[in-house]
This record gives sequence, C-alpha cells and structure tokens, in this order.
Amino acid sequence: MPTMDRRQFLKLSATLGAALALGCTPVRPSSSGWRERRDLYPQGVASGDPDDNSVLLWTRRPYADARKSATLRVEVAEDPGFMKVIATTVARVSAASDWTCRVLVGHLPSAREYWYRFVDEEGNGSRIGRTMTAPGPDDPRPARFAFVSCQDVCEGALNAYRRMIFEDERAAPEERIGFVLHLGDFVYEVVQYPDQVKNGHRYDRRITFPVHYPTGKTVANDRYWVPASLEDYRALYHGYLQDPDLQDARARWPFVAVWDNHEFSWLGWQSIQEFPGTEGLIPAQTLKVAANQAWFEFQPARVAAPGARLDTFAAPHVVDTPVTAFDDDGLGREANNLAAIDSLIVYRALRWGRHIDLILTDQHSFRSRDPGSHEELKPLFEGDALGWVPEELAMQLDAGRDYAGGHPPTTLSFRGKSVANYRAGEAAQTLLGAKQKAWFLERLRGAQATWKIWGNSLGTPDWRVDPQHLPPALGPWSGEGFAVMATSDWGGAYHERAEIFDTVRDAGITGFAIVSGDRHSFWAGYAAKALPPATFEPVGVTFVGGSLISPGMLEASEHNLKKDDPLRPLYVANPGDGPTQPTVNLLMHHGVRSALEYARSGDLEKAHAASNPDLAPHLTFVDMGGHGYATVRVDASTMATDFVCIPRPIERSASPDGGPLRYRVRHEVPLWQAGERPRMRQTVVEGDPGLAV
Repeated sequence: MPTMDRRQFLKLSATLGAALALGCTPVRPSSSGWRERRDLYPQGVASGDPDDNSVLLWTRRPYADARKSATLRVEVAEDPGFMKVIATTVARVSAASDWTCRVLVGHLPSAREYWYRFVDEEGNGSRIGRTMTAPGPDDPRPARFAFVSCQDVCEGALNAYRRMIFEDERAAPEERIGFVLHLGDFVYEVVQYPDQVKNGHRYDRRITFPVHYPTGKTVANDRYWVPASLEDYRALYHGYLQDPDLQDARARWPFVAVWDNHEFSWLGWQSIQEFPGTEGLIPAQTLKVAANQAWFEFQPARVAAPGARLDTFAAPHVVDTPVTAFDDDGLGREANNLAAIDSLIVYRALRWGRHIDLILTDQHSFRSRDPGSHEELKPLFEGDALGWVPEELAMQLDAGRDYAGGHPPTTLSFRGKSVANYRAGEAAQTLLGAKQKAWFLERLRGAQATWKIWGNSLGTPDWRVDPQHLPPALGPWSGEGFAVMATSDWGGAYHERAEIFDTVRDAGITGFAIVSGDRHSFWAGYAAKALPPATFEPVGVTFVGGSLISPGMLEASEHNLKKDDPLRPLYVANPGDGPTQPTVNLLMHHGVRSALEYARSGDLEKAHAASNPDLAPHLTFVDMGGHGYATVRVDASTMATDFVCIPRPIERSASPDGGPLRYRVRHEVPLWQAGERPRMRQTVVEGDPGLAV
C-alpha cells in the first residue's frame, strides 16, 4: 500500500519539476471530452521511472500563436477506454520549457497497468499511453525488463522497437516487459547534412536528415554539424521523437533512461568538448547546461535539478571559461564547469520487486580526461597499421602514478619509440568521479534485492586480442604480449573497475550483474578485474546490448578495409568466395589464429580448435555486428538474458513484427553463493548466431 503522504508527494513533485496527481477513489468515467489529435502532440507521450506507488508522465503540446503558456488536463485510468479514471490534474506547459509537461502521479497501487492521456482546453487530446507501477519491494514474482541503446535515426530504422512491441503484445501478462532501460545515445548530436555525405550514403545506409539545427556549428574539418544552443538540442529531440516506432515504444512502456556521450558531445567529458582536427580542450559550459536542460525536458526521469520549479529547468548562469585546474580525481575546479555538470544529476537507483536493485551511473559528467586522447601519444603509433594498443601500455595510461604499486615508468614505449610518461604524476583514471563512486559503492553494498544490476552506458569487458600470434606477414608485434582494440570505456579503466569488483568480492555480494550499451555489438561474459596470466577471478556477469540502429566495427570493417588488405581476414572474410563473415567475432573471443583459420577454410570446428584459451575466459558470446535489444528475466534463482538480434536496420520494415530475426540467444545464470564463481549457460533459442559463440 502507498505510504507517502500528500505533503511528501508535493515536495517530491516540486523536486522533479512536475505537476502532481494523486490516485483517487471511487473511480469514475472520463469527463474531459477528449478527442485524439496526434498532430498537436507531435512528440507523443511517455512515462518514466516508476516506483511501487507512482510514475512520471510526459508530453509536449506546442502552440504556434503568441501565447507563452497553456494548461493541459491529465487523466489516468485503469482501463484503455477511460471508464475507470483514478487520477486527474491540470498541468502547465510553456514556451520556457519548450511546451513539455511532466506530471507525477502518486498514491497508485503497485504492480498495476494504467493508461493516461493529455487534453488541452479545447478537448484536443494526445494519443493514449500505457504505463505501470513497480512491484513492491517484497513482491516475489519474477520481473522482466528490456535494455537498449544507440538509436541514430539519421542512419537507419527502429525495427527493433517494432519487434519488441509485437512480441510483448502477444506475451502472457506475467511475461511482459515491465520497463525499458535506455542506456544512452537516445539522440546523436553529431549530424551530417546532404553536402557532407557522398552520394547521400554512409556504407550501405541512406542518410536521412530529420534534424536541422537553428544555429549549429561545423566540426571535424567540416564533416559534421553539432549543436551550438539550447534550441539546437531541442531540435534533436523534436526530430527523433517524431519517429513512429520510438513514439510507440515510449507510449507502451515506462522508460528508465541515462545518458551516454551523444546527448551532450561526441568526445565530451564534464563540460568540455574535444573534436578530431581541433587542437586543445574547448570550454562548453553553456552547451552542457543546454544539453542537460533538453534532456530534462524530454525524458520523464526522477532526476534532481537543484532549484527546479514546477514547470521549468533551473538553468544556472554559466560562462564558457577554459578549465585548466583539476583536482586529484580529474575534476575541473573551475566554477562554471562545476555549475554546469551539477545542473542535472542523473545517477540514481530503482527497486523493482524483491529481485531487482537497479543502480544507474553517469560515465561522462564526472570522469577525468581520457588518458589515451593526448597528442603526446601519437608518435608511438605513427605508421602503425594495426591500431592495437599493448595491454601493458593501456594499463600504464590508466593507472598513472599508481602503476606497478606506485612505480610507473618514466617513458611510454611501443614499436621502438618512446615518449615521456605524462601520466606518471597523475592519479588513476576515473569514469565515475569521487562523489558518484562513493554513492555507487554504498548503494551496491546496501542492495538487498536478489539481483544487483548495474546499468551504465559503457561496456565493462576487456577488448583484448593476441597479436603475439600474428603470422610474420602481419607482424612482428613489439608489445610484451596481449593488446587491446579500445581503451575509452570500462574495458580500459582497469584501476577503477578493479576497485568496484573488489568491493563486490570483499562485501560478499552475490547476484551482481552489469548491463551496458555503446559498443554497437552484443557481448556476454563474466565481470573480472584481470585476465590471464594474472588471476582470473569473476565476481559477476556482464552483458552489452547491440545497437538499435548505429553501425559498429563490423560494418566499418566491411567498407573500410579493402579486399587486398592483409589485415582484412582478421575482421571480415569471404571463405570460398561465399558471403561476408564476421571473423572479428572470432578474433575477440578466440584469437588471431582462430580468425585466420576460419578466413582460410570456412571451417568453424577448425577455427575453434585454434582458440587461445588464455585470451578471453571472460567472454561467452561476441557479435560485433549485432543490432537489436536484450531482455532480462529474474527470479529468486536465475537471471536469463536474451539477445534479440535483427538484420541490419537500414530501412524501416513494412511488417508489423519489425521484420525477421537473425537469432535469439539466451544466457542463463543461476544465483551463486558468496565465494562461488558465477556460471553462465548459453542456449540458441532460434536463428543462427554464426561466429558469435
């Protein structure tokens, strides 16, 4: 039963920048005179961040006349016909908030399905949305959610949402999705206009242009447009939320959202921008605040905006000022930087029944500078064709002065070249920042649900390869042993990742699972701080979901590596002149010899026989070309994560089910006891995952 009183709800709704509606009895039929006018609500409706007695509702109702504000009526019902209306209120929309509306509906019974809609003063109504409240914290029933990321609508179609909706509508009530966890890149601020795209295509994708910035600026040698104002960020959401499949998904389920990088800036961190072809760090405090405001306006999330009023984001006044002084955690102490990143705090936690404690973190607003992005490092890689970083070099860059127990090398070396170790006097890299990390570890230690699920935008598995096994024609390799293909996410944040995983081990935490996005590929495996020859000690399981749309490494390799490139067989191959195969999956999971064997023979059994057992004991599944979504089902004994992979979403499917599936693969993890290792069992439910296993 709801326990929060009216005064507490009033305080909460003010904090969230929302109007308030309370569930009421007796129920009654609607008297609003609603008639649907979707054209007047062009971005649809949405709900978000449900708890066991309340949920946030959202819409946008713009006005083209000279008025500055208007009033909407909100109705919440127990039935889609609105004969059982249980809550009503009025909510203000205004030009100051881009005509968006946030309503907190409280005093609702838990684990229930509800329908909602908005009506203007003339009876013009939004489409009808469906939402739910969370189960109570002691509710023992199994729980189910989906996680998604990376939906660049300029480059493809959201067929995955259509498939998700199609299946959920036909599922038994107890097997339906409770909420959708969106792990970032909801929008992409990097936009290409027609004159920047050769023949209107990137790879095989026809570039569309649903976003045009009112102002905007060009970056990366005029290759892209990016936002230059609040109006530009709002234009992103206007364009994206007119996509019919995204609208339908937001109207069907409550979303729980966190941001990744593209909600602010491609290579941005804190309130700082970096772009290829542009030297130095670009102060962007005004744009960080603008990005935060637009996110607040268009995402119904229980996020704290200090000083928020009922209907507007309280944007602090900031000035774009160079950030030159950083504390020992890499946080820029410049006052405008601090004000900008504190203008909206999105890390938070959600409880869903007895079995889910969901803890969400922000990997960009508080992180230190990427230690591998410095110009000083470039001489080591001049003329290098592989593009792989020696594992020991990646660890030196990450750990800074803490490397080797406080004995970092004075130089950074690779391929017979050396540069001064610019990290030798700096603290280890952090993605979370000191304050957020302390909060996260405290929440993790205190989590009481069966499954402690860490939702973050960046994947945690190592991107490891074994170049020591390269044939002479592709070598020689001058590193000490293994290498990594990328260092910019948790896969290269060895020191802080180890701190988190050691906390899990030392606190005896079981049921620890990570769900992530960003990599534009499907990964499944174990959460471990180190790999052989170091001690391999898994403390949990980790999953990365494929992108909804955005192209990834496989697609880039298909188009950027020429047929006669000697490195091509490591990434893609056409054994026997057959269809293109993703040998990069074997490279990451089984090693160089495995990938080259398959490229030569096309024999998967022989390729697996050549697997390097020390390369990737942390991985059970890798598909570097996978698109789609993942679902998670948990109960008192098991976590089952399904990867639902669709064909490359180049064009919108005309089919109501979103088109065919490539595969559905299930990863089942029994709950383990403290001191035990987690174990994962993999089942191909339908389709063929090919080289991903």
